[in-house]
Amino acid sequence: MLSSTDFTSASWELVVRVDHPNEEQQKDVTLRVSGDLHVGGVMLKLVEQINISQDWSDFALWWEQKHCWLLKTHWTLDKYGVQADAKLLFTPQHKMLRLRLPNLKMVRLRVSFSAVVFKAVSDICKILNIRRSEELSLLKPSGDYFKKKKKKDKNNKEPIIEDVLNLESSPTASGSSVSPGLYSKTMTPIYDPINGTPVSSTMTWFSDSPLTEQNCSILAFSQLPQSPEALADMYQPRSLVDKAKFNAGWLDSSRSLMEQGIQEDEQLLLRFKYYSFFDLNPKYDAVRINQLYEQARWAILLEEIDCTEEEMLIFAALQYHISKLSLSAETQNFTSESEVDEIEAALSNLEVTLEGGKADSLLEDITDIPKLADNLKLFRPKKLLLKAFKQYWFVFKDTSIAYFKNKELEQGEPVEKLNLRGCEVVPDVNVAGRKFGIKLLIPVADGMNEMYLRCDHENQYAQWMAACMLASKGKTMADSSYQPEVLNILSFLRMKNRNSASQVASGLENMDMNPECFVSPRCAKKHKSKQLAARILEAHQNVAQMPLVEAKLRFIQAWQSLPEFGLTYYLVRFKGSKKDDILGVSYNRLIKIDAATGIPVTTWRFTNIKQWNVNWETRQVVIEFDQNVFTAFTCLSADCKIVHEYIGGYIFLSTRSKDQNETLDEDLFHKLTGGQD
Repeated sequence: MLSSTDFTSASWELVVRVDHPNEEQQKDVTLRVSGDLHVGGVMLKLVEQINISQDWSDFALWWEQKHCWLLKTHWTLDKYGVQADAKLLFTPQHKMLRLRLPNLKMVRLRVSFSAVVFKAVSDICKILNIRRSEELSLLKPSGDYFKKKKKKDKNNKEPIIEDVLNLESSPTASGSSVSPGLYSKTMTPIYDPINGTPVSSTMTWFSDSPLTEQNCSILAFSQLPQSPEALADMYQPRSLVDKAKFNAGWLDSSRSLMEQGIQEDEQLLLRFKYYSFFDLNPKYDAVRINQLYEQARWAILLEEIDCTEEEMLIFAALQYHISKLSLSAETQNFTSESEVDEIEAALSNLEVTLEGGKADSLLEDITDIPKLADNLKLFRPKKLLLKAFKQYWFVFKDTSIAYFKNKELEQGEPVEKLNLRGCEVVPDVNVAGRKFGIKLLIPVADGMNEMYLRCDHENQYAQWMAACMLASKGKTMADSSYQPEVLNILSFLRMKNRNSASQVASGLENMDMNPECFVSPRCAKKHKSKQLAARILEAHQNVAQMPLVEAKLRFIQAWQSLPEFGLTYYLVRFKGSKKDDILGVSYNRLIKIDAATGIPVTTWRFTNIKQWNVNWETRQVVIEFDQNVFTAFTCLSADCKIVHEYIGGYIFLSTRSKDQNETLDEDLFHKLTGGQD
């Protein structure tokens, strides 16, 4: 039997600091514990000794030296390695956080600081009614991001008071997660697919949510355009290296906010991290579509992505149109609209749920796959024999394209046959100059083969461009999305064709627009205000009849068609190289870019990746491709875990399908992005 002296020597004093929300200062509590006491027992002793009657269910122990939560309450102190010198904090797991959304609106809400960021973002998106939370993440910007704003604030005599949307009464405040039913197809708030306003009857299903109809409208509608002065004062990454530094701020999805040093009430950015937008549906995604539009809009205005002057004017015309429609929509009284009966809305949702998801694929199986055949011009930059475009007879069938010297030789052997599955398709169009080109980057073992096709007119271009885009995704022209894609391309070309626009709007309408609000500061400096307004209004004639949500979707599509769309940059040093390079990570490829010139050097497709891993000692990412091609690099502008997570994240997103329910395989995400296996 143990004597009392032996028992005393087996136990020891543990000091725990209590983060009590109702008191300004933290208090230390001393407990006598032993190594075989489990964490739950420590917390029970702690609450008994504090002796304050309140709900302690959201509190947990945080180990300051090890920078980790002690969440496995059945583990003993010995198993965790906690000893007398440990500094433990008894603190709530859910704390307030300020998030700046893509539309620059600040929201303040209660977020889990103990759950991994992937789960925390999922909960945040449920509160904000944004589906597909896996596409978003949290970013901690560098000091440069706020530097210009602070400089401006010093010159102002009165401090700027920002309007913050406070969602503190969120369901996560008590520690419980948001109702999982929020994203079941039959229990999702519905929006008008034309103007994006919430249908009141479905919003009443979620009376416990802080996202009331009014708050929902704030997030689903575009903000008023910023003044040219405010626009010029915002942070703009000037070079690829600046962009690389900004992207270093993405948080690790596999660790919690607390583990990454995020403080209570700190300001973070909520952004679409992965440029792979799945199943955008105006009926359910008014907030998601608007936030996506806003992220695209600011990327254009702040020149985070390059576009031509012609494209800038199209984006400006769409912004002008959207801002006008948003302003008129916000002045309407939503409650006076003809509301959908609750039962009718529920039945409508149920109908969507019960619709078969495989009709398109079944139809494709029983339909003859159509083909395209026509004369096109070809240019191969890497072949010295082809100095200019040369005409061939092209045949497009299934996902392959073949070309012959002329139509009569079609039944024989082609000059070359190329499978476009996994290739990159880039528009090369200048409508004013009657240039309708398609740039194809076809994956090979050591990078990409480049070829250019030139079409004669819009209709031919739209058909071949749509076929190439579907083939790159492994789909044929029998797919139901082919004809809509052709019409989308033709519609976009008409938007670009400013010459076909009717007469420019009268000078009176010209007065209500500040054109510098809709273009980048550099573009605004090139033109006089009246000249710029006239050109924007001229381009606006092509979109003037578009409904609000369709205009936002068209803006997103135009953004996606830009050559640099979806590229995230990092400064790296490739193995064996003596200079730094830029690595561009996209939804379907990696690009090695010369840091000095900005010219792409090599491209690798994700479809060709066999495996990738990280040497955590040397902080080196190693990637193996098909045909025994290897590449390795160290990250200079960010932790290699961030780049590793990007690659794994995009591969994870490629596994999604409409046949699945909306429950994500979180374990698969962490397996692909965690880098521990």
